[in-house]
Amino acid sequence: VLQCESLYLPWYFLKKLMMVNVTARNVKYPSESETTELDLDHSFKSSKKDDMLNPLDIITALFLCSDGFVQQELALKMSMCQFSVPLLLPNCDTNQSTLMLWAMRDIVKKYRPLSLSESKGFIEERIVLSELPMVSFVRLGECSLSKSEILNKLLSNSQQYHDTFVHHNMECGDAPRRISNGLTEISWYLPCGNRNMDIFSEPVAIANLRGDIASFETQYSFLCQTSAAVFVFFDQLDPECELLTNKNHKAQIFLVGNHQSKNFSSDAVKKVQNKLSLTKNNIITKKKQTNDADFFKCLRKMVSNVVDKTTIKMSIEEMAAIAHDLGILVDEDSSECQAGKKNADAITAEIQDILKSKKDQLPLQVESENIETYRSDLKEQKKGLRRKQNNYKMSDAVKDFINAISSQGTERRYFLKWMRMNLDNLSCIKLSGLRELYKEKSQNSENKEEIKEIDKQLSNSSLGIEHFFREMGQIYEASLSLPETDPSRQQLQHLPKLCAQLLLDGFPLELVDGDASNIPLRWVSDVLSQLNDLVSPKNKILVATVLGVQSTGKSTLLNTMFGVQFAVSSGRCTRGAFMLLIKVNEDVKKDLNCDFMMIIDTEGLKSPELAQLDNSHEHDNELATLVVGLSDITIINIAMENSTEMKDILQIVVHAFLRMKEVGKKPKCQFVHQNVSDVSAHENNLRDRKLLLQQLNEMTQAAAKMEKKEENKSFTDVMEYNPDTGNCYIPGLWNGNPPMAPVNAGYSEAVYELKKNIIQQLGTCELTSNNILEFREWMSSLWTAVKHENFIFSFRNSLVADAYMKLCAEFNKWEWEFKKAMYTWVTNAETRISNFGTIATKSELSDLREFITQLKSEAITELSEWETKLLNNLIEYFKQTEGHVYLVEKYREEFSNSIKSLRREMQSSVVNQLTAAADIKQGMKELDKIRANYTKEIEKAVCELIDECRKKKVQMTDSELDEEFNKMWTETVNRMSFTEMKPINVFDSVSHFSTICEFEDRHVQTSIDNINDAIKTAKAETTDSLKTFVENICKELGDKLVISQDALGAFMILNNADQEQFAHWLTESVKEIKEALSEKLKNTTIETKLKHLQMNPLNELFNRVIGCRKQCPFCKVPCDAGGGKHTEHFASLHRPEGIGRRRWDGSDKLVTDICSSSVISDKRFRCFETKNKWHPFKKYRKVFPDWDIPPDRSLEASDFWKYVMTKYNNEFAEAYGARPADIPASWRNITEEQAKESLKDSFNWRRESHC
Repeated sequence: VLQCESLYLPWYFLKKLMMVNVTARNVKYPSESETTELDLDHSFKSSKKDDMLNPLDIITALFLCSDGFVQQELALKMSMCQFSVPLLLPNCDTNQSTLMLWAMRDIVKKYRPLSLSESKGFIEERIVLSELPMVSFVRLGECSLSKSEILNKLLSNSQQYHDTFVHHNMECGDAPRRISNGLTEISWYLPCGNRNMDIFSEPVAIANLRGDIASFETQYSFLCQTSAAVFVFFDQLDPECELLTNKNHKAQIFLVGNHQSKNFSSDAVKKVQNKLSLTKNNIITKKKQTNDADFFKCLRKMVSNVVDKTTIKMSIEEMAAIAHDLGILVDEDSSECQAGKKNADAITAEIQDILKSKKDQLPLQVESENIETYRSDLKEQKKGLRRKQNNYKMSDAVKDFINAISSQGTERRYFLKWMRMNLDNLSCIKLSGLRELYKEKSQNSENKEEIKEIDKQLSNSSLGIEHFFREMGQIYEASLSLPETDPSRQQLQHLPKLCAQLLLDGFPLELVDGDASNIPLRWVSDVLSQLNDLVSPKNKILVATVLGVQSTGKSTLLNTMFGVQFAVSSGRCTRGAFMLLIKVNEDVKKDLNCDFMMIIDTEGLKSPELAQLDNSHEHDNELATLVVGLSDITIINIAMENSTEMKDILQIVVHAFLRMKEVGKKPKCQFVHQNVSDVSAHENNLRDRKLLLQQLNEMTQAAAKMEKKEENKSFTDVMEYNPDTGNCYIPGLWNGNPPMAPVNAGYSEAVYELKKNIIQQLGTCELTSNNILEFREWMSSLWTAVKHENFIFSFRNSLVADAYMKLCAEFNKWEWEFKKAMYTWVTNAETRISNFGTIATKSELSDLREFITQLKSEAITELSEWETKLLNNLIEYFKQTEGHVYLVEKYREEFSNSIKSLRREMQSSVVNQLTAAADIKQGMKELDKIRANYTKEIEKAVCELIDECRKKKVQMTDSELDEEFNKMWTETVNRMSFTEMKPINVFDSVSHFSTICEFEDRHVQTSIDNINDAIKTAKAETTDSLKTFVENICKELGDKLVISQDALGAFMILNNADQEQFAHWLTESVKEIKEALSEKLKNTTIETKLKHLQMNPLNELFNRVIGCRKQCPFCKVPCDAGGGKHTEHFASLHRPEGIGRRRWDGSDKLVTDICSSSVISDKRFRCFETKNKWHPFKKYRKVFPDWDIPPDRSLEASDFWKYVMTKYNNEFAEAYGARPADIPASWRNITEEQAKESLKDSFNWRRESHC
């Protein structure tokens, strides 16, 4: 039973092994620093052997506790470290052993036997399928010789010693074994083809049984029936031992004894020798006078003779039958494994010729004037190809493949593993034959065509699981062209979900088709959508990508760093790009703020296969731009041996980073310098790092000039890069010469440090991680953009557009708040000006000019405060982590300038309004003087009439009073020089006020409330006259309502009237006014109301829609850019140039080309700006530098305007005095519904928004 503390040691071993660290078996109790790093709560200090664990016990326990897939990964990593791996695994609970055939299935070895040394050929095959002689080493009884240590020295040359087998003198190797007795390990000696270095010229398997064969007879019998020779180590021999004298054993028996042992008996050895008919060559004894060198030389000679002469060669796969006969279990016998094997074999057994099978079984993987007519033809061709694809009957292989991956859990994983191994085996055999043929034909220079054909076959003879998934994707995309109700389409709708589940299970998914260099966008997008549905709401991801030259260990680096399984066999260089998902543990999730990490492995840049193609540089640029754009951190893998290739790679990378900076994304970068083993590498390479940065700066400037972005002067302008922390130096992978070299311990340690650095960088990343759907949008838009030639592209995807629209919406909200606040301020100021010099004024100033100056000063203060507020709003907006604001960082300055411009416009408007109000007030002042004189005359006449009536001392009737008043009024007015006046109600003067607000009822109520509050306030104060009472009311309303002095003057003469009674009737009149105003507003038309508004809302709306009023120079679509002072114009949706009055030179027909297509074509244009000279569309920015016209994202992107032009072609021609356009055929098929959908797509409207 393991002690509690010891339970951590298997995890310690496992962690080291997954890092491919050759020190993994050094399982002493970790030091305090190591336990801290592993987050263990215990510190181990005991050094007693009984408290220590033997490494073999840990290995045995791990294999027993692991499923088949973990066992396979353990065996693979142990083999890379040149550790022996379990062949027969004992189970101490059942006392049974298991042949670990499945566990070793994934081990692929390369070697060069003596027969291929001249031709420099090599053999690469799965080790369980290799028919090799096996030499076994066992122990009978006690043995003073360390069998395992002897084996290690036997397999190591003097320059390259390695502990393949755990032995007594290793760290913890002397700890007692508890569960690993009966363990049979296997390792292989594989020659490199160099006579001076090879110990054995041919490959040989070496087996080692732990424990006494007397206790493990079954294992011993297995070895005797599968081995070419069995070496029995002993100190003491029993001549009657039946184990040694069994005649059924096929293997040669060799006896190895220690003559120095006190139990050694020469007589017993001779008796056994006679019984077994052994020659002297079958017996070796280590005598006192025999030194180690002579002993190992003799032992090697014996093994070598066996290897050279034996006819007994057996693969591990063939050993399964013997295991079954002996009652030994075989790990592949599980029902899930056998079901997966059966399904895989059913598919791969039919594959005889890879090229023919790909054509027959995977048929959908085909090779694929006026621009709009050409695009129309392409669209028809695409439909035709889809129809052709749908006409293909799904092949049996693909049917079987889909059925197999539709199975559940373990069986599906076994199937995919079997498929991969079977396909790799087929490809390996095919490639091996083609390489030999290539060598043969290359010896004669006249075989150029044949060599070319063989070279093509070498490129096309790769067949992997990705080809089957690729076919699935093509079938799925083809089915989408069928009606939604078609059964064939409905039967395939589950395929994206299947692949999404596989991604979650850790299987890589092909992102970029390695053969067609294309992303099947709809297929990959739908898989990612399904993935998002499976994991939501935990759907945030960070993306890490590796870029570098082919065959420089990129996949191995990712596998070592993240424990993933990208293909790394030499015959199968990565083609295209693969993405793989890793779930982030809860403890790391806090640091990374994501739920998953997506790792993208890419094909090597500067590939020899592609170098012969004219567009290979473009291919590399496309791939680099894509993966850099998708990544949060990009690992640039540089092999230090080739500085020329390094420079080429850096140029590609710099271009990619520059483009990403232009779209608002500034990913992090980590340079990995491989094959740098000096311990002082980091310090000594300080100068090299400075030189690298200098080169990067020069490349950035050159790239910026090519991309017309010359403001970028240094590499750090386009990406986050620190020369000290952004460079990692990693020693070579192998410690010595393969194939017998183990992984360099320094390699795994350096990769582990690199991983920690990368996670730390991602943890300090200011940007939030994308969710899966946002990653999908990036992928789709970015790929469409990079496919446009020469990479001088303008990039706007839906995420950028959404972020820009949100910024515009926020800016519009701020702008409206600003304008509304200033409108309210100006209205109040105008009211104060109107009331200046009256009883309603609150100002102590008596001079109107001084008052206006004061108001202007207040206005500037108010404007400055609002400008500061808006600028702060902008700063805070860009500080937020949500909404992808970093994508529109480049527009920040434009919106800042727009705020300052808005402030200047508002200041000019406010000052003009104040000046105009002052001019009106001054004019009214002159008019008031005249009016005051006339008022005095009328008042005098009224008073005289009252006095005259009182003197009569006769009670006059109302009609008599009316008659006298009318007579007096007529006489007085006739003496004056203006037309007849009528008495007015003071409250009629506020009737116009109700029309200046959009929300009429609320505004009327506000005005009424203000009047009532003023009356209440005036009543609360003690006054001696009605005049004072009215003046107090007016002062309360001084900055709210314009008080008509004429209206006041009409009743100011009634100074002695009862104040309470006056206030009562005034309040009642206010109620009547509210009802009257409400009724009047209901009966007033909207047109009439709008006429009374100082700001016409229709004009405001029009100005917002029309924007800056600039139009595309080709199609005349208005600019969509937000903010008033943007420096670059763009539109979301361009239209046929004929709508903008452009016509073809010569025919006078309206042009159907769309400018977003023209700008990436070889077409030319001429206009007034070009002085009527022809100019390439691609270089339109030289003529119109302030216009950015993004390339059309798809064949459907402008369907709305295609539909409009098709429908109104004749009307446009008549209006423009031109001939109707030649409408492309596909345009006539666009329905109104498609046109509307196109419009929604172009402006990123969603169906769920019910737009």
